[in-house]
Amino acid sequence: MTVYRASWVLPVVAPPIRDGWIVTDGGRIVAVGGSDAPLPPTANGTAAIDLGDVAVMPALVNAHTHLELSWLRGRVAPSGGFLSWVSAMMRDRLTSSDGRDADIVRSAMRAALDEMRATGTGVVGDISNGLEHLDLLDASGLSGVVFHEIIKFRAPDPSGTVADAEARIGAANPGARWQLALAPHAPYSVSPPVVEALGRARGPDGRRPVSVHVAESLEEVEFISRGSGGWRDMLKRLGSWDQAWRAPGCSPVAYFDRLGFWGACTLAVHAVQASDEDLRILAGRGATLVTCPRSNVHVGVGPPPASRFYASGVPVAVGTDSLSSVEDLNLFSELAELHRLAPEVAPARLLESATLTGARALGLDSDFGTLRPGARAALIAVTVPPRAADVEQYLVSGITPAGVRWVETGLPC
Repeated sequence: MTVYRASWVLPVVAPPIRDGWIVTDGGRIVAVGGSDAPLPPTANGTAAIDLGDVAVMPALVNAHTHLELSWLRGRVAPSGGFLSWVSAMMRDRLTSSDGRDADIVRSAMRAALDEMRATGTGVVGDISNGLEHLDLLDASGLSGVVFHEIIKFRAPDPSGTVADAEARIGAANPGARWQLALAPHAPYSVSPPVVEALGRARGPDGRRPVSVHVAESLEEVEFISRGSGGWRDMLKRLGSWDQAWRAPGCSPVAYFDRLGFWGACTLAVHAVQASDEDLRILAGRGATLVTCPRSNVHVGVGPPPASRFYASGVPVAVGTDSLSSVEDLNLFSELAELHRLAPEVAPARLLESATLTGARALGLDSDFGTLRPGARAALIAVTVPPRAADVEQYLVSGITPAGVRWVETGLPC
């Protein structure tokens, strides 16, 4: 049993505790309190470790990234339009010899995992096409969900497509700290029958997590509402066009709602173009919106309407997206950008987005996202000014890796 004391303790589900303490035992939290609360009897006589002027909080949850694209760091320039950015990214992926060099790709992924851990991330929602990095995830000390992504707009056998993907994740071994799930890529790249087959594959309770890029660009909105525009042209160039497909004539969010997709543990990633009605749908279905504000600007879809996200009542989680569209994987930098975009949103809500909301969306909130008895003791300590009056405000102002450390070095996250 270990007792830690710190100038601040952030349970997330309760206000910050000044001069707080945490008791851990066997990698789990036993109790949390402050100067006005006695230690549990079992901890009496245990020497406390004083962590000093730090805020102790749960490990951060990066709810959306693409580790397989880490080798593209710095290679794809910012763009004024999403399709031009996608074209540049695909060109690099298809033509660069680095992308075909397994050692280069794996080295970049390993560095990305180390970078996330160094900035306080302990839980990740990662998108994977190849499932070729699971051993790196297992060795990283991080936990999370790997979403095996399906891209299949023309699908003569939708059930077979999903069954093949299920077989792939069933045969994979991600290690004890990671789960595998399926994910349709986007409304413009997956056929309706495949989306419906994925819904059936989630089981009768629908609690298996699933993620999708949705309402990200204006081109996507045009394609789903009218069947025209750049995505139609792109699908034809790629030889993926389905002559039988008809535009549903609604928003991408409403389209997936018609297919019965949204529910608990569904992650609606980006949603930059979501209307108020779209946000109402997501909130009503219990879905979680994952925002990646820095990446959104880089790829040319514009800053997300963060104020509307939070005002709508939809749960909001935070992701960095990949190193092909963002300069680093520091989730504290993402929080600082959200705070800049929506200064009226309480810092406590932003911090909850980067911890408990993300963990809940991934189905991992029994272990992560908050400091409460029974949760995993995946604790980070962030250096704060000695006389910080508003610690939550400070934590969303931009924290560098130098200001973050893990409380129990070597503790699996």
